[in-house]
Amino acid sequence: MVTPDDRPQVPLRGVLFDRDDTLARTDRGVYREAAAWAAARFGLEAGEAGRRMAATWAAHAEGWWHLRSEEDEAAFWEGYRAALGRALGLTDAQAGELLATYPYERFMKPVEDARPVLETLRSWGLKVGVLSNTLPSIGRTLDALGLADLVDVAIATCTVGVHKPEPGAYAFALDALGLAAAEVLFVDDRPENVVAARALGLRAALIDLEGREPGALHRLSDVLELAKASVRG
Repeated sequence: MVTPDDRPQVPLRGVLFDRDDTLARTDRGVYREAAAWAAARFGLEAGEAGRRMAATWAAHAEGWWHLRSEEDEAAFWEGYRAALGRALGLTDAQAGELLATYPYERFMKPVEDARPVLETLRSWGLKVGVLSNTLPSIGRTLDALGLADLVDVAIATCTVGVHKPEPGAYAFALDALGLAAAEVLFVDDRPENVVAARALGLRAALIDLEGREPGALHRLSDVLELAKASVRG
């Protein structure tokens, strides 16, 4: 269990969030919607299309780990489009149409109260950052979530070349925020990432939106209680 950090703190000046399962969730309903769309559009059977789409993504899901730029990511998606076309028996143009209609970011939705929470933090004069082990196009995903305008710094660890929980990922984010570790609250759904952040001097809290982990934050709005108590030290 990783409980919120209760050590004496200097005044808080920023909050650094993970993205997935912290600010955003995967919307499983969109997978079914995409399969049904592909079936109607291209004359496929929806259940089989969905299974083949899921299998194709599973085979490529870790292929982004070493991407370093949006150009690298574009090449990744070109390869994925070709593989998806083969799996579904589609032409390259048809597979491209499917991916254009259901891009990566469409499968995400913001968690409850995400925008109000970020708005409140910004109204308190705090910087807001996002540090995520994800593809370089993090800005596009935050824009699709309706949160980009409330984020001062958005970092995809792919572009840094080190991923959480490696120390360099946090160091890069702190430098981008222009803040010291002790001035930042870090919120993540993975215990190992929270432990690593604390070891570097950040105050940090585990979030578990499923409500299963005792002592974790169970709603994003719980972050406001932690932050409010620390804004003035």
